[in-house]
Amino acid sequence: MQLAHTLLLYFQKHGYHVCQRIADRIGIRAKIVRTTFMYLTFVTVGFGFALYLFMAFWMRIKDIVYTKRTSVFDL
Repeated sequence: MQLAHTLLLYFQKHGYHVCQRIADRIGIRAKIVRTTFMYLTFVTVGFGFALYLFMAFWMRIKDIVYTKRTSVFDL
């Protein structure tokens, strides 16, 4: 338990400093920058999955419509 707490404090001290510097440069609170990064992470994961489903759908449609025909009489 102590190791997890120490690791958490390390990431808060060094990892959140990046958000703090970005917030200081923009002129907003660091909490807003952190929550924005979290929301963007969730949105992009969902976007990737939706893009995957969309591409799978279109590839299936392409396979149905554009089948290779070996002869003219296969129409």
